[in-house]
Amino acid sequence: MATTVGAVPTAMDEKARRTRDLLASFYNTDPAAAGAVAASPARPSPAAVTASPLESINSTSFNPDVYMDVLVQQSNLEALLQRHVKMAAEIKNLDTDLQMLVYENYNKFISATDTIKRMKTNIAGMETNMEQLLSKITSVQSRSDTVNTSLFNKRENIEKLHRTRNLLRKVQFIYDLPSRLNKCIKAEAYADAVRFFTGAKPIFEAYGDTSFQDCKKASEEAMDLVIQQLQAKLYSDSEPIEARAEAVVLLKQLNFPVDNLKSNLLEKLEDCLLNLQTEPTQASVGDISKTFRAYLIIFPDSESRLIELAHALFTNRYETVRGALKERIPSTDLLAMLRGLWEDATAIDEVISEAALPAFSLETTRDIIKQHIATAFLHLQTEISDVLVRTHSTTNEKLEESQLQTAMEKSKIKVSQGCIDLLQEFRHLIDGNTELLVQLKDLIIDWVQEGFQDFFQKLDGHFHMLSGRITGFSQESSTVDFVQIDKVPTVLVLMLAQLCVFIEQTTIPKVTEDLADSFSGGGARSSEYGPPFVPGEICRLYRSSGEKFLQHYINIKTQKISKLLNKRFSTPVWLKHKEPREVNMFVDLLLLEFNGIVSEVKQILPGLVRRHRHSDSTGSTTSSRSNPMREEMLHRSNTNRSRSQFLENHLAKLFEQKMEIFTKLEYTQESVISTVLKLCLKSLQEFVRLQTFNRSGFQQIQLDMEFLKSSLKEFIDDEAAISFLLKEVNNAAHERCLDPIPLEAPILDKLINAKLAKIKEQSSNM
Repeated sequence: MATTVGAVPTAMDEKARRTRDLLASFYNTDPAAAGAVAASPARPSPAAVTASPLESINSTSFNPDVYMDVLVQQSNLEALLQRHVKMAAEIKNLDTDLQMLVYENYNKFISATDTIKRMKTNIAGMETNMEQLLSKITSVQSRSDTVNTSLFNKRENIEKLHRTRNLLRKVQFIYDLPSRLNKCIKAEAYADAVRFFTGAKPIFEAYGDTSFQDCKKASEEAMDLVIQQLQAKLYSDSEPIEARAEAVVLLKQLNFPVDNLKSNLLEKLEDCLLNLQTEPTQASVGDISKTFRAYLIIFPDSESRLIELAHALFTNRYETVRGALKERIPSTDLLAMLRGLWEDATAIDEVISEAALPAFSLETTRDIIKQHIATAFLHLQTEISDVLVRTHSTTNEKLEESQLQTAMEKSKIKVSQGCIDLLQEFRHLIDGNTELLVQLKDLIIDWVQEGFQDFFQKLDGHFHMLSGRITGFSQESSTVDFVQIDKVPTVLVLMLAQLCVFIEQTTIPKVTEDLADSFSGGGARSSEYGPPFVPGEICRLYRSSGEKFLQHYINIKTQKISKLLNKRFSTPVWLKHKEPREVNMFVDLLLLEFNGIVSEVKQILPGLVRRHRHSDSTGSTTSSRSNPMREEMLHRSNTNRSRSQFLENHLAKLFEQKMEIFTKLEYTQESVISTVLKLCLKSLQEFVRLQTFNRSGFQQIQLDMEFLKSSLKEFIDDEAAISFLLKEVNNAAHERCLDPIPLEAPILDKLINAKLAKIKEQSSNM
């Protein structure tokens, strides 16, 4: 039913409240009290007094007539039917609850009645039994008093005799104590001796100066001997640690100062640990934890000192491992050492956990493995450098045909196989299933990847140092200073260029593949630093360095030849030059330099399939030896006609198709040789432009260039470009000549053939 408006809400539900009201109304004979109990458990508020009649059905002031009038006025027929059904259900529930309540109370009354009947039956003979028990207790008490009275005097005598007997025993013990102590010393029962002496010590303190003076003196002499024996046992390494611990306990019972003993023993332990560091054996290392445990038992207050000794021990042992890293050691040997140290640290941690040796070992092992990885990369860089430096040192001697090629292959193998060997070594660091390696696996993967990134970058910088380039050049400026060209190992520069190509195209893809297979994961490194190994960045670095080295090689060679050309054209007085009789010696020197370049390039750089000749594709009609300019020059006989021809040549150049002299530099024999030759010929042209020639000087230049035209065909296929550049040299000499009358063709051929015959004769004699 509905509750009173404004009543305090309670936790009990409607059924529990109804049951309580029924019990109150059932057991209470006062109608007023019953009505009060039936009301809300809380005191009704003023609002409850003026509540609606429909809500006062559970109150004591319920008026059925008013209730029905209000209900009929406020409700329609359907609401009245619903209220009827609801009230009928509530009446039925109340009847059922009341029946159950009456039934339960009836059962309780029956059980209480049966219990009372049984109690009346069982208590009937209890009073008689209690009276009999009381009479028997009284009889026993009277007889006990009689016995105590009769035996009182005898008991007093017995207790007095017993005290006397105990006193005599103690006196006898005191007199027998020296002999007992001597027997214990002979039997090495030092614990019994200490127990006997400590038991007699209070008597000696009280009567040692009077009655038992001799016994006290003899006993103290015996105990001095016991103390000496205990000290000897404590310092003896052959004694088990339990016996030594017992000796310390006995000395403490004798009030012997053990602080000095503790200091001496700890110093001795420190010496033993130092000896252990020099020659660690498995047996001795296994005894460390037992030794520490024993010292904790012997000296419980020595824990801090033992922690210091443990840290010093493992610090020195790890330093020994660090020292071994200076020499490259296999990863398996390093892991064996670290695994042994980890097991020792774990064993000692069970004894002195406050030392935190596993955490110390983990941190130190982390640094050692990181140092091992860095050292391995450093050794590989040194080995690669040694191979290249040995190659450079042999270039001062006469090289065999395949010596440079062999050195190049060794360098490639050292780089490629060295990286593969390092990866194989580093796999041992992550394949182990020990707790130590599992905790460091992600870090090791990051270190290996970072190591390869750093290794390739440092190797590139080392290549620049070997090539004579300054490594600290700015990225914003493309200009790079060079060391003295005479001191630069040009062959080494060319090898470095080819090695950069090999690293970019072969080594880095192989390393990237192996890292993805065996060293994937990681992630211990912060994401803000990006991935530890970026192969694209390394490839771009070596591609750029290779191009710089190749260009550097060409620059060195061309500058060296330019010195030769400068000396050739600045030394003689061209205005007083004599009529040419043979090809100048500088041409032989120039061809010798070209031969050296070709020999180096062919052994180091890959070859290229020879292309078709470009003489017909340039559009120039003046690249052959029988060009119109030369035919007209053969018929000139005076200066005016030669000047006319000079003007005609300039006009002809205006209508010639422009020739592409310098093309993109490639890592091929043809490209490098062609670039060097073209640069040298351009330099030759510029040196010619700086001089002024007489007729003989001009003819000497003409003869030298004609001989070079036939000789340079052996080096490259781009005959059109070489012919064009040689023609430009002739034109430059023609421009700078005071009387530019060339040699006649028969004379030119005769001098060239004489030079060729001389070269052939020298070759046959060698």
